[in-house]
Amino acid sequence: MNIDGKPWRTIWLEEGERPGLDAVGVIDQTLLPHRFTTRTLHTCDEAAEAIRTMVVRGAPLIGVTGAYGLMLALQADPSDGALAAAFEQLNATRPTAINLRWALERVRDRVQPLPPEQRAEAARAEAGAIADEDVAMCEAIGEHGLGLLRQLAAARPPERQGESLNVLTHCNAGWIATVDWGTALAPIYKAHRAGLKVHVWVDETRPRNQGASLTAWELGCEGVPHTVIVDNAGGHLMQHGQVDAVIVGTDRTTRRGDVCNKIGTYLKALAARDNGVPFYVALPASTIDWSIDDGVAEIPIEARSAAEVTHIQGRGADGTIASVQLSPDGSAGFNPAFDVTPARLVTALITERGVAPASEDGLRGLYGVTA
Repeated sequence: MNIDGKPWRTIWLEEGERPGLDAVGVIDQTLLPHRFTTRTLHTCDEAAEAIRTMVVRGAPLIGVTGAYGLMLALQADPSDGALAAAFEQLNATRPTAINLRWALERVRDRVQPLPPEQRAEAARAEAGAIADEDVAMCEAIGEHGLGLLRQLAAARPPERQGESLNVLTHCNAGWIATVDWGTALAPIYKAHRAGLKVHVWVDETRPRNQGASLTAWELGCEGVPHTVIVDNAGGHLMQHGQVDAVIVGTDRTTRRGDVCNKIGTYLKALAARDNGVPFYVALPASTIDWSIDDGVAEIPIEARSAAEVTHIQGRGADGTIASVQLSPDGSAGFNPAFDVTPARLVTALITERGVAPASEDGLRGLYGVTA
């Protein structure tokens, strides 16, 4: 996607500190939208820290970063012990998104049978393949989602033909959460480039405000009309007919179609159901956890620092980026990062293989019995 007219991916290879070694470049998402900065990761420790501190975030991008993190570890030490230790270190950084373990297992399984001297190069190739596949899957999600948006536009009454479709999204599931294109925002980008009028309601998504900071920023880079709203305005807009569809992403999807996404997604699904608004979830295959049936009972929910609730980051009038305290001294904060939306509230799943009902039959119809 584009930043000031220049095409970017969110992660790439760079020349390392020593000849013959690779480093990994990433966009520092903690400083957006006010400052665009890149970082170079030279070690597995640095890759793990980038994931943990949300320099990189978004389930697909976390997975690719983890894959390259194993490559960095194997460049330093290709032994079995180092591989196992790096795997555990990276896997422990974020517990909710299934993409991370999926990507780590894929690289580990690729390199483990090889002699040590071949492992780093094999990890590099496998991580690169995972990144390229993510781009292709996200673009395909965009194409399938575009078909749904076109159907919604065509089905509107005559007096609304020609108006912009109003799509509400929650948190950030755009290109900056993946390697390119995004999941929930990929249909938006495809629609915009195809000339279909579309406007996006952007939930701010407290406590980290990734909707207001990241989604709004990348939509602006692409020239997509959008409006930032507080999280709790979504239901009001639906009641007044100002939302044609909701599209969100997911960090983990159970085999029966439950979806785990940014905290507050469940409430949007309830409001959408009450107001007859279609609620779509966009996801690649790497986000499906076929081992889990009941998302509410079985998906681990990451609890992040209470300081994200009690404080907020922003840019002052002098341009300085700072964190300020919102709550009184001594007030406790609780910060679950995700919630689970049951499949019964999901209108359909938008995947790289097509659109399916949010059910085990629907998913297996796309991916097969032994996916």
